[in-house]
Amino acid sequence: MSPANELAPDDSAVLARLSVLDRFLPVWILLAMAAGLLTGRVLPGVQSALDAVKVGQTSLPIALGLLLMMYPVLAKVRYEDMGHVTGDRRMLWLSLLLNWVVGPLLMFVLAWTFLADQPEFRTGLIVIGLARCIAMVLIWNDLACGDREAAALLVALNSVFQIVAYALLGTFYLKILPGWLGLDTQDVVFSTWDITKAVLVFLGIPLVAGYLTRRIGLRRRGREWYESTFIPRIAPFALYGLLFTIVVMFALQGEAITSDPLAVVSIAVPLLVYFAIMWGVSFVLGTRARLGYPKTATLAFTAAGNNFELAIAVCVGVWGVTSGQALAGVIGPLIEVPALVGLVYVSLWLRRVANRQQAVTHG
Repeated sequence: MSPANELAPDDSAVLARLSVLDRFLPVWILLAMAAGLLTGRVLPGVQSALDAVKVGQTSLPIALGLLLMMYPVLAKVRYEDMGHVTGDRRMLWLSLLLNWVVGPLLMFVLAWTFLADQPEFRTGLIVIGLARCIAMVLIWNDLACGDREAAALLVALNSVFQIVAYALLGTFYLKILPGWLGLDTQDVVFSTWDITKAVLVFLGIPLVAGYLTRRIGLRRRGREWYESTFIPRIAPFALYGLLFTIVVMFALQGEAITSDPLAVVSIAVPLLVYFAIMWGVSFVLGTRARLGYPKTATLAFTAAGNNFELAIAVCVGVWGVTSGQALAGVIGPLIEVPALVGLVYVSLWLRRVANRQQAVTHG
């Protein structure tokens, strides 16, 4: 049965439909942060140990954690079930517009508005704005009774588009556009190749691995086994990779965080504004385009969410694990999870309102 034909779940059941790991994700992130800070104080030599073996600018343990975050999500995408939604050009064009024009531009404006005097955090937010969601959006979309196949298509589209355009957009929003506007970018040091390399490694490798895993798994064992047995087994490793990365990064960021705890608040505020605006604008546009509730919800959540795994990977790979850019990326999931859970409730409420209005009209 498609989500469009399902009865809207009771609001009290929304969180219950999440696994224990996903339901308490903000708690696990907070505990990982605390564990990282404690580790940094108890084991002051941890930074030297992590820097002993590197992949480019990224320590090998962190590189493995970042890849572990991405692979289960990309192995979950239903690449084979996208044909029937590719014909909806309104949804595709709206998604491209929202994800690759409106989203990055809005984050650029918010970053310069709230963090103009904090260049590392500002740059980290802009990098987040360029990383379009390919992970948790599948969960939010399912909870909100969105169109699953449409979500899979948009996730795959964003995955491919990020490989092609991420580095170019990074150069545009970090150097070219600020230069046109007369903004000071002397403190922003990076190369387009550095960003390209980080995207190819931390998105390209798990994307290919995920796609091949799905193709081989479906061919050899069938869809029922793959989605009912294999995916549930590997899915938690995305969270394990995220939490491991957070522990390590906070162990290295401990001094900066404890000396300036307001840094977390300064990063959280523009992120909350971003989620609210992106989701609201997307939902309005989807409604006006008459996409129907399932695809409108899918459009809104894919536009509002961000790929923090990729943003963290790029920030670590380009600026280093102890950078302010990396800290901004790590704070992101802590803010995104409760914000988008709240928007799931809003979405379901709008669905009930629309259903009542239809019942009155046809009554």
